[in-house]
Amino acid sequence: MDTQQVIAPPCAPPSSPGTRPDVTPTSGVIHVNTRHVSGFTVIGNHLAQHHELSLVAIGLAAHIQSLPAGAKVGIKVLTDRFPESEARITAALHELEAKGYLDRSRVRLPSGRMVTRTVSYNQPGAKPSTTAAPEPRPRPRKPPTTPAAPPPREAATQPAPAPVHVPPPTAPRTPPQPLPQPHAPTGELHRTASAFLADLRRHAPQLTLTEGDIATLTPGIATWLERDSHPDTIRHALTTDLPVPVKHPAKLLRHRITTLLPPPLPGAADLTPPRRKVLVIPLQNCDTCERAFRATEPGHCRDCRTEEPAVTHSATA
Repeated sequence: MDTQQVIAPPCAPPSSPGTRPDVTPTSGVIHVNTRHVSGFTVIGNHLAQHHELSLVAIGLAAHIQSLPAGAKVGIKVLTDRFPESEARITAALHELEAKGYLDRSRVRLPSGRMVTRTVSYNQPGAKPSTTAAPEPRPRPRKPPTTPAAPPPREAATQPAPAPVHVPPPTAPRTPPQPLPQPHAPTGELHRTASAFLADLRRHAPQLTLTEGDIATLTPGIATWLERDSHPDTIRHALTTDLPVPVKHPAKLLRHRITTLLPPPLPGAADLTPPRRKVLVIPLQNCDTCERAFRATEPGHCRDCRTEEPAVTHSATA
């Protein structure tokens, strides 16, 4: 009888990288992962799998987190970099600000220029790390020609005090001028001014106002109408030479309504030249012939004054 031979089972096929040998997905995504050693950014699943952010917002957050410190991330720069429109990028930035991934604020530089500072958070709500942004290296100074005296031993052993960062002083903001108020407000004047503000978006879509803005600016337009300004004149003053883009329509209109307000129209009495005063000499009765004549004081008329010397002369002879 022949000896029975034992045949070994075949080897299992090698598994693909990134998958477990005992679990093989039948559908869906299969990851083929390669370890990164340089040029990579760590993105949390709380951002990559966020259930309330749009795909544009998630991609924009990943792009911003991959940029070095100090890189420009303004809307104009992002619009030139990506094919999305300015409106979609602006909406995505607002989404990231609402969820705590971005913080944009206006700050004043020591030179006085206002810039937008953007802070990116890779994990909103977490305590930030103590690692600060790298400061610019100071320029090396030229060593002195004569050797300096060695510092005392105690000063060499003590660490130098850390410099205290003092923010530059900012100039106080000038309070805005008060909005003009009509002298005699009426219901009809209020309705006309409110309708005028609501109609502005037909002539300038960038000046679309909310109901609250219209209620706030209505007294200013009512003052223009009270001063006999034509609606076309007011519209031309408020919509000519608008900045691009108009970021705050209500603030822009408030400034123009206040600073471009015309004076009240003068009345008819103000335009009439003053009349010359005529000196009226009163009437007097002559003491001799009682004839009426004009003089400032009572006395004799002209005829009696000329005859009086002749009569006196004949009486003397």
